[in-house]
Amino acid sequence: MLWNVQDTLLEDVDRIEVVSGPGGTLWGANAVNGVINLTTKGARATQGLYVEGGGGSSLRNFAGLRYGGALSPNVFYRIYGNYSDRDSEVFSDGSDAGDDWRMRRGGFRLDAEPSAENTLTLQGGIYRSDTDMGAVGTANFSGGNVLGRWSHSLANGSDLDLQVYYDHTHLSQPYAAVPAAPPFVMGFPASALVDDLDTYDVDFQHRLRLDGHKLVWGLGYRFTHEKDTNEGIVRFLPSELDQDLFSAFLQDEIALRENWQLTVGTKLEHTGHTGLEVKPSIRLQWTPAAKHMLWTAVSRAVRTPARYDRDLNVATGLVNAPTPFVFPRDFLNGSDDFVSEKVVAYEAGYRAQLGARTTVALSIFYNDYTDLRSTAAPPTTPFDPVPYPVVFGNNLEGETHGFELTANQQLASWWRVHAGYTLLREHIRPVAGFVDATAATNETADPRQQWSFRSAMNLLRNLEFDGALRWVDSLTINQSPTSGPVTGTVPGYYELGLRLAWHPSRGLELAVVGQNLLHDQHVEYGFPSAAREEIQRRIYGKISWHF
Repeated sequence: MLWNVQDTLLEDVDRIEVVSGPGGTLWGANAVNGVINLTTKGARATQGLYVEGGGGSSLRNFAGLRYGGALSPNVFYRIYGNYSDRDSEVFSDGSDAGDDWRMRRGGFRLDAEPSAENTLTLQGGIYRSDTDMGAVGTANFSGGNVLGRWSHSLANGSDLDLQVYYDHTHLSQPYAAVPAAPPFVMGFPASALVDDLDTYDVDFQHRLRLDGHKLVWGLGYRFTHEKDTNEGIVRFLPSELDQDLFSAFLQDEIALRENWQLTVGTKLEHTGHTGLEVKPSIRLQWTPAAKHMLWTAVSRAVRTPARYDRDLNVATGLVNAPTPFVFPRDFLNGSDDFVSEKVVAYEAGYRAQLGARTTVALSIFYNDYTDLRSTAAPPTTPFDPVPYPVVFGNNLEGETHGFELTANQQLASWWRVHAGYTLLREHIRPVAGFVDATAATNETADPRQQWSFRSAMNLLRNLEFDGALRWVDSLTINQSPTSGPVTGTVPGYYELGLRLAWHPSRGLELAVVGQNLLHDQHVEYGFPSAAREEIQRRIYGKISWHF
């Protein structure tokens, strides 16, 4: 799945859940440091016609259309389409980076309620995105998916779900030609990596209530077929690969006493690369008073190997010299021995409602990482002076710790604010007896501190004014996976976003939005160079009508 092209109409989003910390017990592999779960509204809740459009700087223009109706008293549907055209970012000297992109998506959802106990859902969509890459060409991303779900309610608040899913993704990524420089540098023509991935997935979940227990268990199976066209400098070997993923999970919420709750569970997954992976979790919750809750948890999660880790093959124009044997050398390779990255997380927290208008939450964490991805190059010799290929391994370990503090305040019936602060300390290092090409600096390119403040005002019955101020600490970043421990700095920055919306009539909204208002442009990531991109100030207008 290509996450950079997942999109939907914001109007159709029901809620966004952000779960900090490992979520492998329920969500499976790769839910290592957190989960973002986006849930869309049912078709019954999106009846009628909705249209939106607008444009401005950076977000040059966008449009969306959705219509919902009923085929019968118990069958509801919606169809939608949206389009956006975003301008490119800029380099530090203000010149155009040439990476503007366009996104088009359309889809449908059908919800049927044949009885009080049964709900059927069928939904799907198609998309296409084109991203300019300057003189190299244009990258294309496209695909489609379809999902079917049956939900059945049982007695005593129990229920079960059966879901089947199919997804197809396609990408075409261009690469520039590498000119030859005899006698030691070979040339490569301009090329493109073309990848097609088909995913078939089936999941079953059963939630049931027993005396003092809330039990949920499930089974899953996923099959993927991936085919790459390896034409040039970047390729995956083998070019065609089938993979199976089998999973099962069990979680039980146990009411120990009136104000104590214990949650235990685990997920088991079996992959073709690493075999059986176990992701257990245990969480204890204490509610000493109605509006105060303390909790602590220990959990384990893994990031299973991707094709990038095991099957990547990046060629290089270098050849062996000065030996009489001249042959091409690889530049960066995956490894068949690459295993899952692992974390054991220790967490604790406190949540409280302090009065009728104030809530606070504090969470602290300590994460112990093993088998993190490393890069290593072979030693050079007089007969082999080229230190390539760099190969991925699992020779890093370390720990991170910190805390997150958030608060919400309803200052008035028309005004609410939110504040948050995060501290993150990272200590990643090579395992004793091993080396890493970048001395683990690739794994710690994160800001140590961040804070944010958001305000939402309903100034009048038809006027809204929202703002968000944030600060991000500086960070250090390595130049590349093969450059050695050469680091640069991304400076810290403040930024501000504002939104003013007017509702002249029911269902009609006119809005002006500004993002990154404190600077013409600012850098957020990347090693210092003339090719490092910066984020620009953005201002755009939007009109939406729901009727």
